[in-house]
Amino acid sequence: MKYALITGASTGLGKDFALSLAQKGYTPILVARSSDKLKSLATEIKQKYGVDGIVIAEDLSVPNSAEKIYKAVKKLNINITCLINNAGYGLNGEYHKNSFSEESKMIQLNVTTLAELCHFFLQDMVLQKGGYILNVASTASFQPGPLMTNYYATKAYVLSFSEGLAEEVKNYGITVSCLCPGPTKTEFFKRANMTGSKLIQSSLLAMSSEEVVNAGIKALFGKRVIKIPGLLNFVLAQSIRITPRFIVRKIAKFLNKID
Repeated sequence: MKYALITGASTGLGKDFALSLAQKGYTPILVARSSDKLKSLATEIKQKYGVDGIVIAEDLSVPNSAEKIYKAVKKLNINITCLINNAGYGLNGEYHKNSFSEESKMIQLNVTTLAELCHFFLQDMVLQKGGYILNVASTASFQPGPLMTNYYATKAYVLSFSEGLAEEVKNYGITVSCLCPGPTKTEFFKRANMTGSKLIQSSLLAMSSEEVVNAGIKALFGKRVIKIPGLLNFVLAQSIRITPRFIVRKIAKFLNKID
């Protein structure tokens, strides 16, 4: 039996990753804070695909949560074939005015917990001589982002970390991919207090969660290291390489500003 662990599985991309992988024959291990939402998703997966999802309710923004998840999986005596590090959130506003407690939790979730989960489960994948890891970053990974400075920085870490890791472990038969979506129609912008930003108001850039997940799954099993879903997102991400940095910063600030 193949097992896939998905973080942030209760809504948005995480939920669609769980459904997609269940359809492909994986037994999903659903991880997020909300036990009720996870149980509801497990029921939906059972009804649609006849697969019994496993629920692990854990707040990944808390230190040592990754170790708790790993120990819970080992207690079940199962091996993870596919790890989807999807959980993450953003904060909008001037960094010095935001709560540092919230900024710190974001670093813990977006960076530390992701890195810890990779560290724990990679050891098992090396012994298994195979496995798949998909880390969800963002087109924000490629640039600075005033008014979401810390969020953009965390996603830059995820991209760089994933690329380096992919090269390290490929000879063990392990694939590491980094998914870098642009604006996506999920609860992300509401959580980040960005519903009034010009970024989300741009319907040309916003993709559906299902589109992004399909692109990510295809890239992962196709052994692509970096995937930017959507042609326009890809072009914009590449254009940053040749655009003067001061212009990139100003455009990002304009898009992230709340009207």
